[in-house]
Amino acid sequence: MPCGQQESGGGVPPAWYVVGVDVGSTVLKCHVYDRAAAVRGSSCRKVESLYPHPGWVELDPEVLWRQFVGVIKEAVQAAGVHMRQIAGLGISTQRGTFITWHKRTGKPFHNFISWQDLRSAELVNSWNKSLLLKVIHVIFTVLHFLTGNDRYLAPSFLTFSTHQTSMKLSWVFKNIHEAEEAAKKNNCCFGTVDTWLLYRLTKGSVYATDYSNASATGVFEPFTKCWNPTLSNLLSIPMSVYPPVKDTSFNFGSADSEIFGVPIPIMAVVADQQSAMFGECCFHPGDVKLTMGTGGFWNVNTGERLFASQRDLYPLIGWKIGEEVVYLTEGCMSDVGTAIKWAQDINLFTNVDETEKMARSIVDSQGVCFVPGFQVSVNDPYLCASFMGLKPSTTRNHLVRAILESVAFRNKQLYDIIMKKVRIPLQTIRADGGVSNNSFVMQMTSDLINRKIEKPANADMSSLGAAFLAGLASGFWTDKEQLKKLRRIEAVFEPQDSEEYKPAMDAWLQAVKRSLHW
Repeated sequence: MPCGQQESGGGVPPAWYVVGVDVGSTVLKCHVYDRAAAVRGSSCRKVESLYPHPGWVELDPEVLWRQFVGVIKEAVQAAGVHMRQIAGLGISTQRGTFITWHKRTGKPFHNFISWQDLRSAELVNSWNKSLLLKVIHVIFTVLHFLTGNDRYLAPSFLTFSTHQTSMKLSWVFKNIHEAEEAAKKNNCCFGTVDTWLLYRLTKGSVYATDYSNASATGVFEPFTKCWNPTLSNLLSIPMSVYPPVKDTSFNFGSADSEIFGVPIPIMAVVADQQSAMFGECCFHPGDVKLTMGTGGFWNVNTGERLFASQRDLYPLIGWKIGEEVVYLTEGCMSDVGTAIKWAQDINLFTNVDETEKMARSIVDSQGVCFVPGFQVSVNDPYLCASFMGLKPSTTRNHLVRAILESVAFRNKQLYDIIMKKVRIPLQTIRADGGVSNNSFVMQMTSDLINRKIEKPANADMSSLGAAFLAGLASGFWTDKEQLKKLRRIEAVFEPQDSEEYKPAMDAWLQAVKRSLHW
C-alpha cells in the first residue's frame, strides 16, 4: 500500500516532474518531485529480507522487481500526473548487495546477496590470517615508504570483512557451480541492485553501473577508476563479469514502454549514501553529510582529492558528471536504526516518537550503558551487544536513553577520527535519515562535537539526490546553484555544554572495552 498520498500545492503545477526512487535495506520509497523539489506524490513498500541459513541475508530479485515497479506506479498515481509527464527517473540503491545472472538467458544464479550477509566469514578469516596477505602488507608498506604515493597506503594494511562485495563474490564462484561455469564462457553478469534494475527496466538492452556504486563494491579502484584486476585475480573473480561504468547523472536509456505504458528516461543511478550527499547539496570540499538510518554514515566531500583508505575511513567516488569527479571519505557504524527498532520490538516503547520524551524525562541514564553489536563489527567480529550498569532502579526510560546516547557517542568517535585523519577544514554538517528526526540524538551529537548541525525538512535525502541527478541530466534543473536554492532547513542544532556528558561517555567507552572479543 502507498505510504504517501498526493500533496496539494498552490497554483498550476508544472507540466513535468522527476521521480526519485530509493531502494534501501528495509524500505523501498518513491517520490514524485516538481520543479520546486516539493513532493507531489509518494509510495513505499517494506523490503523483505530472506534468511535461508544463519548469517545469510538475501533478497528475492523477482519480489524486489515487482515492488520497484509498484512503488513508481503508485507514487505517480498519488501525484495525480501521467507517466508521460515524467522527465526523468533517478534510482538510488543500497550498496554492496549484488546478484549474478546468465548473460544469454537473463536467469539469476542465486538471490540477491545482501551487504549484511555473513556467508563469507570463513573465507574472510582465512584470508586475514594468510601468509600471502602479510606479504602484501610488507610489499606495499615498502612501496609507500619509497614513493610516498597514497595509492600504496591502503594495500599496506588491507584486511577483508564480510561487508565487502569482493569476498561474497569470491564465495559465489567457489560455491555456485553454474555461475563458475558461465563465467568461464564469458556468460556471467555481475550487478549490484542498480545494474539489475537497469537491466530489467530496459529488457536486457542496458548493462551498466555508475561510479558511485562501483566504488562501494571493494573491487573497484578509485585511483584508476577501473575494476581492480589484481584484487580480482587474487580472489579468483573473472574480470569478464563486471559491468561497464557510466557517469552518475547520465542518460542510461528508457524503461521499456510495456512496463509503465510509455518509455520513461532513466537519467541517473547512484549509491544511497552518495545520493543523500547530493540531496543535501554537499557540493563543496569540507561539506559533511551525517546519515542515521539502519546504519550510520559520515561522509566528507574531499573534492578532487582522493584520500587513501585508512583504518576506520575509506575513499569513495561521490559522483561523476561529465568531467567532474567528486571524491568522498566515509566512516560508518552499524546498528543505529537497528538498535532502536530492536528496542521497539521488545516493547521498551510503542512508538519511536516517544523515545525523545522518554530520554528527556530523566537527568541521565543512571550509569546504564548500551553497546550496539547486533551486526558483525568490521574491527571486531566478536563484539557483543550488551547493556551494562543495570540496577534495581533501572527503568525503560534509562534503557531507551542509553540506546540513544550510544548513537551520539559513536557519532563523536567518528567525528574525532575524521578531524584527525581528513586534512580538509570541515564546513557545513547536514544530517538526514530516520534517526535524525530524534532531536535528543541530534542535540547531544551537536554538543559532543561542538558543531552546528543542520537538519532538512525532508529526511528522505537519497530519493531527493537521485531526483536531483536525474533532473540535471534531463534539463529539468539547470545546475547545482539552482538546486541549492531549493534546500529547505527544518532545524539547526547549536552546540551547548558538552561537559555534562563526559562521565557518561567515559563509562560507555569502558563498557565497549568490556564487550570486545566476547
